[in-house]
Amino acid sequence: MKKSSPIGVLLAQIGTPSAPTAKAVRPYLRRFLSDRRVIDYSPLLWQPLLHGIILTVRPRKSANLYQQIWTEQGSPLLVHSLHQQEGLQQRLGDGYKVELGFAYSKPDIRDAMSRLEAAGAERILVLPLFPQYSSTTTAAVYDAACFAALGKSRRYGSSAKRFVPALRLAGAFFDHPGYIRAMQKHLAEQAGSLARPPERFVLSFHGIPQRYADTGDPYPGQCQETAQRLAEAMGWAPEQWAIAYQSRFGPEPWLGPTTEEVLRSFTQRDAERTMVFAPGFAADCLETIYELGVEARHNLMSKAGDNLNTSPAEFQLAPCLNAHPAWLDFLADFARDSTAGWEK
Repeated sequence: MKKSSPIGVLLAQIGTPSAPTAKAVRPYLRRFLSDRRVIDYSPLLWQPLLHGIILTVRPRKSANLYQQIWTEQGSPLLVHSLHQQEGLQQRLGDGYKVELGFAYSKPDIRDAMSRLEAAGAERILVLPLFPQYSSTTTAAVYDAACFAALGKSRRYGSSAKRFVPALRLAGAFFDHPGYIRAMQKHLAEQAGSLARPPERFVLSFHGIPQRYADTGDPYPGQCQETAQRLAEAMGWAPEQWAIAYQSRFGPEPWLGPTTEEVLRSFTQRDAERTMVFAPGFAADCLETIYELGVEARHNLMSKAGDNLNTSPAEFQLAPCLNAHPAWLDFLADFARDSTAGWEK
């Protein structure tokens, strides 16, 4: 190992289409929904359904939603993730090389791993940007990163690579004080910027099928721990906040209550000002900007009817941590701690 070789850091995310079109959405969804970490049904049953119906109908619908959140710079998830990469690189300095990799789209994890190795990194930290572990996200990234390091495209088959870098897989940080502090500072700033402070807070996490949790995925317990610690840091009374889950897909039961159910319950209790925040999302994306900022707001307003006390202006969606300085400071500290001993 060369003394001057940098420590590699692979910031990993799920991915995003390259454009808000059905043509670009289709290959992204095909890769995403073909991963058995995400959908664990038998391929004999799932693949005909995926290719025969879902990939025929869903890409156009999803493209219409992406068009509503797309920016001049491109996908919000990609834009924010690149800012995170840049901010983390600045904080870690020349002794580290930070690359961004997506599991199901460009910039691909395989390409990011190649760039790290080309830069001389022989020790690489894989840092999934998911505070709470789930087999559908964290483990999927672990798979992609390990296969990329080994030079394999799948679990079975030969590899042409002669050298495999040393890997460390960063774990979940759902209860890390630095992560909690970053969210506390961010939410305090968001609430403080409003003319009237929120009365209630909804902490919305991406859902997973209940069956996954029942068979060993620790995700819901970690979401609960994150929410409880954040509420304590914010000084919220128990009646001021609630945890919820969003983004259901398919017919089987998922984690609950849903974000819509919690929002409606707050409205029925005469809460005039509600702030929604998604602690499990490191960067704003379709699930936060559209699903929470547009769809959840619309559903709440349309179903509340004459009994609604909340005006649209008083439904506040707090942005994700994105490139907040406190969040990037935490990521830098977490990366250093996770690579302890390598810098010597």
